[in-house]
Amino acid sequence: MLWQTEFNAPDNEPYNIVELTNTNGMRVQFMDWGATWLSCKVPVSGGLREVLLGCKVADYPHQTAYLGASVGRYANRIANAQFAMGQRMLQLVANQGKHQLHGGKEGFDKRRWKVDAYGPNFVRFSLVSLDGDQGFEGNVSAEVVYTLTDENSVKIEYGAESDKDTALNLTNHAYFNLENAVQGCDVRKHILRLNSDFYLPVDAEGIPNSSLKSVVDTSFDFRAEKLIAEDFQLGDQVVTKGYDHSFMVNQTGQGPCVLLTSPNKDLCLEVYTSQAALQVYTGNCLAGTPNREGNLYQDYHGIALETQCLPDTPNHPEWQHYGGMQKAGERYYQWTEFRFK
Repeated sequence: MLWQTEFNAPDNEPYNIVELTNTNGMRVQFMDWGATWLSCKVPVSGGLREVLLGCKVADYPHQTAYLGASVGRYANRIANAQFAMGQRMLQLVANQGKHQLHGGKEGFDKRRWKVDAYGPNFVRFSLVSLDGDQGFEGNVSAEVVYTLTDENSVKIEYGAESDKDTALNLTNHAYFNLENAVQGCDVRKHILRLNSDFYLPVDAEGIPNSSLKSVVDTSFDFRAEKLIAEDFQLGDQVVTKGYDHSFMVNQTGQGPCVLLTSPNKDLCLEVYTSQAALQVYTGNCLAGTPNREGNLYQDYHGIALETQCLPDTPNHPEWQHYGGMQKAGERYYQWTEFRFK
């Protein structure tokens, strides 16, 4: 089902919202502004539970947490908002101090995507990013398809193509709280397991400052389930107020890369992906973000599980085989599936 709001987006046109429902009564909503995942209501104990942080539709252009948005042209950070392309140094639009975060001041999250098609269980959005957009080279045609299955999963597929070599890294920036995503509550009481043996240390500005590091004997070891709060703000987390780090996904093809479980264990989320890495962000700077009821979320009220390549890959040739740099004319395709049980 598609409907338009009675008020306008920043481009003076109404927002288009699509709702999908499956045979179990699960309901999800998406919006063309930012190709944003607005809501995710999962059947739990005979009712529907909202598990996705969100705000009023009119607040989306003003919130700065990237709630549920499609992020690009390059998700995560590019150091000093620049990188070398052959013999040339490209200067990007900086939007987090001297660095670029999530595609710049006018990234994909701040654009109106076209609703190409929709049906009872899917919606497809598309966007054209022109050569020079936020400093990137190449005309990029991108699309995202959201599919709701009868197994209570949401699959997100990103596709794109550029007419020039370019940096490209697309993800969704949903925040999850399996206990109370409406008002928000401390997500550190959730239980987390990650299928990952290595993480990437960063400095206080979120820029990688080391090579990949083993999780063994660190607070980043989630190979066995544990409370997020158990080793919180220890070691390399201190400078980032918690987890805001990339983890390499073990490409075993067996089991999810993430298992997130609610505090009372009545709901869990499994994440599967084609991506090489996963940014785990515990909402360390969420305070002041509006919620759907007109109140404010606080720090640590949600966890973002952003499947993507490694941050700052354009400045690290040694990581580029994991993704992040796209050849002209080659098809970009990545998928992620969020399964609720």
